[in-house]
Amino acid sequence: MTLRLRAVILTGFLGFSGAAIAQQSNPLDVIPDKMPFNVPYGAPISLSQAQSAIAAAVAEAEKHGWALDIAVVDSGANLIAFARMDGAQLGSIAVAEHKARASAKYRRPTKAFEEAIQKGDTRVLSIDDAIAARGGIPLIADGKLIGAIGCSGGAGSQDEVACNAGVATIAK
Repeated sequence: MTLRLRAVILTGFLGFSGAAIAQQSNPLDVIPDKMPFNVPYGAPISLSQAQSAIAAAVAEAEKHGWALDIAVVDSGANLIAFARMDGAQLGSIAVAEHKARASAKYRRPTKAFEEAIQKGDTRVLSIDDAIAARGGIPLIADGKLIGAIGCSGGAGSQDEVACNAGVATIAK
């Protein structure tokens, strides 16, 4: 009798938990009212602006003793300026460029891709040329995307701090 009672309780429990799982909605089915990251593309960043952004990122990195690679691309994701700090790892050259390009192409910080992966949204892995690592940030002037900056060589949080210093030169 006890064994039958246990079986009935277990069957009921499994039935309820299965129904609860089946009732959960897929967050990907939510339709936003507005387009996310809908910043219009603007005219390409100038060389002098790109160099100022890099100089600010280098200064921030030097302040902390970080050796980084820093890339700035224009609104079309084309390389405008690049700096490799003394001692920066060679593998990070391409990563800094990749972060900048992905940020410009998709009009969002690369941290958005990283956060999506952390939340279990693996669709990001299928997006062409995305990179799920922070350290790529759009450069916005007068409400328009004029380029992006990418930093690599440190921890993602270090890369992001240096990028933000470069972003601040454009936001003025």
